Amino acid sequence: MIAAALVLLPATVVAQKGKPPEKGAKKLYCWDQDGQRVCADALPSEAAGRKREEISARSGMRTAEVQGELTPEERAAQAEEESRKRLEAMAEESRRLTEQALLSTFDSEDDLRRVFAERVTLVDNSIETARYNITSLREGLVSLLRTAAERELSGQKVPDKLAADIRQRHAQLLYHQLLQRNFERQRAALGEEIESTLERYRALKGTPAGRDAAATQ
Repeated sequence: MIAAALVLLPATVVAQKGKPPEKGAKKLYCWDQDGQRVCADALPSEAAGRKREEISARSGMRTAEVQGELTPEERAAQAEEESRKRLEAMAEESRRLTEQALLSTFDSEDDLRRVFAERVTLVDNSIETARYNITSLREGLVSLLRTAAERELSGQKVPDKLAADIRQRHAQLLYHQLLQRNFERQRAALGEEIESTLERYRALKGTPAGRDAAATQ
């Protein structure tokens, strides 16, 4: 282990973009462990899944940055982000289709409403999932805070891990609350989009509001 190696490296050097490593050149591995920066000339097995930097021992330049394995929370956040992007892509595609084929494709308002049905379901499900996650995270945070408070009241020190867990759980709670508000805004905007599209359809068809186009034929 070369624990002091990072101290010898200028901060400006560590922050530079990586360069291709020289063939056969020795390098240092640096990662965060238990709130501290650790550097070594060999990567132990327990650090293999962590996010780390690889630094040339010869030049002091960063040669690579390896992303660590995702935690369950990070995987959940990634899945929700992909869901958000998928919803946005579906929204754009739906708008394109309704503008191009509003009259030629749909014989009735019911046909037009079915275009939006999948989007409505996805957004509603996303809102419910966010609410469930918020409830679960809030309950977990309250439990952690209660444990920390009991230790303080009994004159004991709050362990660093417990304090870190509280901070992490609070950050997750704020993130999912933001997601819920975002999904709720999407749902409100979707409702407005459906109504405005139906109004355009009725105007183009000459159909009074609330009546199916076929009923006027």
